[in-house]
Amino acid sequence: MFERRSLRWPITLGVVMIVLVVLLIVGWVLITAFGATTAGSRAGIYWALLSIGATLLAFVLVGVVMYLTLTIKAINLSRRQSNFIDSVTHELKSPIASLKLYLQTLNRRQVSPAEQENFYRYMLEDVERLDTLINHLLDAARLEKPTLQTEVEDIELTSTIRSISEQVALKHRAPLDVIQLQMTPVLVTATRVDLDLILRNLIDNAVKYASDSDPQVLVSTAMEGDSRVLIRVSDNGRGIPQPLRRKIFARFVRVGSELERDKPGTGLGLYIVRTLVVRCGGRIRIRDGLMGSGTTFEVVLPGQLLPDPPKDASVKEGAITAATPEIGVKS
Repeated sequence: MFERRSLRWPITLGVVMIVLVVLLIVGWVLITAFGATTAGSRAGIYWALLSIGATLLAFVLVGVVMYLTLTIKAINLSRRQSNFIDSVTHELKSPIASLKLYLQTLNRRQVSPAEQENFYRYMLEDVERLDTLINHLLDAARLEKPTLQTEVEDIELTSTIRSISEQVALKHRAPLDVIQLQMTPVLVTATRVDLDLILRNLIDNAVKYASDSDPQVLVSTAMEGDSRVLIRVSDNGRGIPQPLRRKIFARFVRVGSELERDKPGTGLGLYIVRTLVVRCGGRIRIRDGLMGSGTTFEVVLPGQLLPDPPKDASVKEGAITAATPEIGVKS
């Protein structure tokens, strides 16, 4: 999970810098000696040594900058790892403590059938929370495994997004109409597992961070050019501050302090999304929300229009549909 970096490069850089400093000191002594006794014939040697010294000094400066960069990266990695440990500890301890409490209550006293039903529901939610944490860790570890070309296929996007949206709404116990879909019939060229992870993480984040009072999520697809598919996932939550929009895709990065958060998570979801999008030959960007607040994630992937789009079967009232009216979308 954590970045495995060899110490050989920093150590080698440090040794080289020490050697250069020693050479500079020796060179300075020689230049001083030649400068004190210089007379016509030795002027060329003097200027040669001065040029070599200036070059070595430039190398030392470059080495100092590189070493400072490596140090800053190491400090940032240490902070992200500490943030990750705090997050995982919280994500493990909270559901386990909750499960322990419910099981002890069921074991030590009689409870009514209604209370039992509630206890079982809460315990199932805790188990699902643990399952989500483990899946995120496994997904992040799986990113190092290369994708086989034989696994790449053309995937019809409308049914895939509808299915994932229904599962996410069920997971968060949200009404199905919270997620509005505006689908253009398209095919995306990717591996099915990677595409599923990209969409599931983005839609799950959108529902999780949407407004608490009136949550709204909009998922849309369109063509961007002749061979690119644009997928937008927008929510009406608090949004992501502009300075953090580039940092949010790094490992273990989450907005705010880990001890003050009201939403569960590990800081791996968007890292997984960005890595998979790049691996699929696409790109991802963050925009302001389309509904007056919140955030919009735009994913561009290789794809094409569906040659003969299938006619959607009739959908029962209240279900997620493939084409719904826009919700406050600005032109």
